[in-house]
Amino acid sequence: MSEDPTRPSGEARQAPQGKLPFLGLSALGIVFGDIGTSPLYTFKTVLGTAEVPTDPATVLGALSLVLWTLFVITTIKYVSFAMRVDNDGEGGILALMALLGVKKQNRPTIVAVGLFGAALIYGDGAITPAISVLSALEGLNMATPALQPYVVPAAVAILVALFAIQSQGTAAIGRFFGPVMLLWFAAMAAMGISGIVQHPTVFAALSPVYGLTYLFSHGLTGFLVLGAVFLCVTGAEALYADMGHFGSGPIKLAWFAIVFPSLILNYAGQAALVLEGAPTEGNIFFRLCPQILLIPLIVLATVATIIASQSIITGAFSMTRQAIQLGWLPRLRIKQTSSEGYGQIYVGVVNWLLMIVTVGLTIAFGKSDNLAAAYGIAVSATMLMTSALLFIAMREIWGWSMLAAGSVAACFLVVDSAFFLANVTKIAEGGYVPLLLAISVYGVMWIWHRGAAAISMRMHEALIPVAGFLADLAARKIPRVPGTAVFLTRTERDTPPVMVWHVRHNRALHEHIFVLRVDIQSVPWVSSSNRIGIEEVAPNFWRAEARFGFMERPHIPELLAASKSLGCTIDLNDVTYYVGHETVVGREDGLGLPAWQERFFAVMERNAVHVSDFFSLPSDQVVEIGRQVSI
Repeated sequence: MSEDPTRPSGEARQAPQGKLPFLGLSALGIVFGDIGTSPLYTFKTVLGTAEVPTDPATVLGALSLVLWTLFVITTIKYVSFAMRVDNDGEGGILALMALLGVKKQNRPTIVAVGLFGAALIYGDGAITPAISVLSALEGLNMATPALQPYVVPAAVAILVALFAIQSQGTAAIGRFFGPVMLLWFAAMAAMGISGIVQHPTVFAALSPVYGLTYLFSHGLTGFLVLGAVFLCVTGAEALYADMGHFGSGPIKLAWFAIVFPSLILNYAGQAALVLEGAPTEGNIFFRLCPQILLIPLIVLATVATIIASQSIITGAFSMTRQAIQLGWLPRLRIKQTSSEGYGQIYVGVVNWLLMIVTVGLTIAFGKSDNLAAAYGIAVSATMLMTSALLFIAMREIWGWSMLAAGSVAACFLVVDSAFFLANVTKIAEGGYVPLLLAISVYGVMWIWHRGAAAISMRMHEALIPVAGFLADLAARKIPRVPGTAVFLTRTERDTPPVMVWHVRHNRALHEHIFVLRVDIQSVPWVSSSNRIGIEEVAPNFWRAEARFGFMERPHIPELLAASKSLGCTIDLNDVTYYVGHETVVGREDGLGLPAWQERFFAVMERNAVHVSDFFSLPSDQVVEIGRQVSI
């Protein structure tokens, strides 16, 4: 079986030197949109939380905290540590969870941490477009206050349009994301330099002493400021999650050469402007811009926030596919929007739910300042959970001692816990929104997985050995008709229940039988040499196990074509696929799932994409056998 042409190539994962700059430019448009647009709202939110925002000690302390947060969390934790723990090139909390062997071992704590961390990212995905686009358009208030009433309607219109075009794919415009973001970072750096020139002593904040002094000398206010400071790294998780698109090299190049220096210069420029006497009301970011260039900057900022939002939406689609393949979400319809890249997909249910929540948040909160209270808690909790999984990876993957792994992980956990606790104080101000979203998504994942496991268990309860089944066919003189029947099954051994039901109702069986079980592995990709294992358990009766990674699209007809090279003599021109369609009901013996879980799972099962579509089976060759399963 040939490799999937849309799979990221080895060049993308281990980029040769000639392609490294090009891939680094592409990474700017995909990976750094969120963290790259955070200067629009972070520093003004930090100073807005402080008691005396124009006090030099406050300004330098806030800047120091921002710069060192960027360094510790993004540069050290994610770039230097997390990106070294990859699952066959893939990153992100779900890939990390899979890497730790949760499918092969009973590790409920790791599963809970990984899944809830992934669920929290959906909350971040709903808030990021709202706060980013609002903060960009709020620059219109500084250009002309008369436009203020139109900021929210314009933001809603842009967001609705953004979600509406997702089904068409973004491959055509995606190639412009990198150059636009390069222009954005260049503009941010230039604006920062213009501010630093006015008050160059601002670079004293490079010393962590200023940040720590402010933090420990302002009591509760200093602690609360941490919640606002954290906004500067809300896109750091994307560096790890999007690693599979480019490899670590291009992402590191873009971070160190362009993104990190631009962020430092811009935040320092905003601080210098405040130290020089600029008011902190409104948006400090746009005060760095000359009045004549303000409108072009607002346009560029809006485009940059749209790109950042697009990256978040695409990330939500990709994570949904991973969760489906790993068995934690119902099968949803996934549309490949471009043949150019495996990541170019569209998941309609996720898209429209995200749009409803995002637009609702935009209208309800109205201003980026208000949304800042809801922002941060989801990302800080995800980062905290990533640190916990990194500790396990240091021990099990790298083989570090308890002392070494514990020391490094403790540093990360202390920093992450401080930011998380600071954000917890904002729950009543809107932080409950991403938490409710995460709890809802986690609940769906948990119930779906429990229901699927219950069905699998019921399937294994009354299996018939193949030899006994074939002997019974001969004894009952069940006719064998020409052709090949492919039975898809969940069971790992014996005769699949769907075959038993087929014979029971049709009183006939094909001459050639191919029983296929699909196993989604806890790795993103499976090599063609390990794709399928076939065993002839009886004359003209083959049993096979197909293995796919959680980033692959199972395509059964292509798989069967490859099986002929392994000695299987089925006739691909005369194949009928048999799949079961379960109707889920509650068990009467009281040993099954609680009634409310069974009903909720049954609803998801009825609305899930049919297994024949999920496995790309030809619709005119599929026979569906209905069956009732009590769980």
